[in-house]
Amino acid sequence: MADHPILFLPGPTEVADELRAVMATRLVGHRSASFVAVAKDVCARLGGLFKTAEPAVFENCTATALMEASIRNLVPRHGRTLHLVCGAFSERWQLISAACGRVTEAMAVPLGCAHDPAALRERLRAGPPVDAVCVTHNETATGVIEPLAELAAVVRSVAPDTLVLADVVTSLGGAELRFDDWGLDVAFAGTQKCLALPPGLCVYAVSARGRERAANVDERGFLLDFVRAIPLTAAGQSIATPCVPLVLALQRQLQRIATEGLDARLRRHRAMRDRTHAWAADKGYAPFVGDVAARSPTVSCIDARGADVAALAERASGAGFKIDQGYGPLKGKAFRIGHMGDHDVAGLERLLAAL
Repeated sequence: MADHPILFLPGPTEVADELRAVMATRLVGHRSASFVAVAKDVCARLGGLFKTAEPAVFENCTATALMEASIRNLVPRHGRTLHLVCGAFSERWQLISAACGRVTEAMAVPLGCAHDPAALRERLRAGPPVDAVCVTHNETATGVIEPLAELAAVVRSVAPDTLVLADVVTSLGGAELRFDDWGLDVAFAGTQKCLALPPGLCVYAVSARGRERAANVDERGFLLDFVRAIPLTAAGQSIATPCVPLVLALQRQLQRIATEGLDARLRRHRAMRDRTHAWAADKGYAPFVGDVAARSPTVSCIDARGADVAALAERASGAGFKIDQGYGPLKGKAFRIGHMGDHDVAGLERLLAAL
């Protein structure tokens, strides 16, 4: 048994010993030539992860901060946002948008369901125009992955002046994401999910037209002012002092991802999802998400069908593992297994055997 509970949570997830060792190295100044080179290398590698030729950078903050920053930068004061709500985190983004003084609208679907691109097309044609459509690519609370490519294509065709903002918190590095090909304007994620690092950094990409829009929006803030922060960070000169150990670990993890190969990494995540759902069916449980195409490759939400979720979690704990007992209205009714980051099928099998 490991010397700590192995985290099969929807985040934070396990951090490899090699990465923990990197974070334990002696500090260097964030303005030193060596660290500036590291920061520039990290930003260059992030472009490959997001599949973009646009700038991709990092900042000392949570992904929730980027939910707010994307609104403050890209939607004018009293502008309108359309939020595709399918769970707690997509709902949070709407609350943040309202707290920033924007007019918000929710296009909601039942928990466990993804949005239909045809319904979005109808809303954009029939309803009032919006400045941005906000999509949570992978809804962590329910284990739903949205058809982001198709949804973004609808926005592009029906409302070409509307920006597409994407929360890719539990999809970046674990599910297919093509920032440029899909026509996204913002995408962001935290390091504690599929990147398998401690929390503390957010990584994000912004399109050229997104940066142009930001230049004409007032009250963008300071630390997360896209107009200033993106070019400075990409040049290795962050506005504020970054978490140097975590940036060093991010560089190493991006190197590790390149060695594995991103396609291979995505296949590994899909294999863990499929094994989890097969196990659930064998044990009399059921995936909470009915549509196979909408089942996340990084987080499985399992309907316990009346079983004692707390007892199941206690069984996992006794064997040295940590799982989640359901989020929000699903607490105690469903449980979540986060099979993301550096986890593999062999490690997952040990958890499932314990359960």
